[in-house]
Formats: sequence, structure tokens, C-alpha cells
Amino acid sequence: MLDSHSTQEMGATIHALIAEHQHRPGALLPLLHAIQDRIGCIPEAAYKPISKALALSVAEVHGVVTFYHHFRTHKAGQHVMQICRAESCQAMGSEALEAHAKKCLNVEYHQTTADEAITLEPVYCLGNCALSPTVMMDDEIYGRVSAADLDALILEARCAEAKA
Repeated sequence: MLDSHSTQEMGATIHALIAEHQHRPGALLPLLHAIQDRIGCIPEAAYKPISKALALSVAEVHGVVTFYHHFRTHKAGQHVMQICRAESCQAMGSEALEAHAKKCLNVEYHQTTADEAITLEPVYCLGNCALSPTVMMDDEIYGRVSAADLDALILEARCAEAKA
């Protein structure tokens, strides 16, 4: 939960980013990316000031945020694991891999583990089809991922958090 100082700071950041982007043609997507890059998510409290500045409805802003799987409305864990759900990866076993990940992490897609170490997200094509199934942990892409490989990625992420 954010304290009032953090909430005020977040609001100031959002307003500064709106001012920076609002006059650009097609400003919504670059603005949403900037907010998520800076804050770690696009909080629903940002929808109204964004809609006002860009002359959009709150529903339009919400629709864009929820349409693109990259955007999130809550902060992610320390690590983000994305499992490709595109056709090539599905043909090579990504559905079994995602079931294994959900079981091991005890989360569903768009959720974060209880220890806040890992957020599990679906992704639709990482451009690594020749090495399906593909997983991306943070910004690192891994191909031909097996259940054992996935377990190793999870262990590595949790060990890194334990050292921090």
C-alpha cells in the first residue's frame, strides 16, 4: 500500500509525464509506456488526468491499458516471467509449461507470488519461434525451455532476492 507521500510523488510524476507527452501526435501509447517505465505500473488513478489531457474518455484510456498485455495496473514483483502463448510455442508445449509455472509459483497469469519475487505474465510472441517454447525472465529470453529449465529460472530469481 502506498503512503500519502508516495501517492503524492506518484501523482506529480504522472502529471509531469502527461505535460511532457500530451502534445505529441498519438500521445497515449508513448505516455502509458513512460508512466509504466517510471512508476512500474499504470495506476487507475492516472486514467482521469490522462483522459482530460488527451481529450479521451476514461473508458478509452482503460481500454488501451487493458488491451495491451504489456501494461499493468499494479506493480510487478521483483522479477517478471513471461511465457509465450503464440502458436509456435503452443505447438512445442508452452501450455504444459505455463501449467507447471502456475503450479510452482502458486499464481495465475497477472499475479505475483506471495513473496513478491515473481510476477507471471502471458506474452504473445517473443520472436523466438525457432526455439519454442520461449520464456522471458525480466529482459532475458530463453528458448526451448523445459519444466526443469523453468524451475532453475524460478530458483535463480528467488535466490537473487534472498541475497538482496
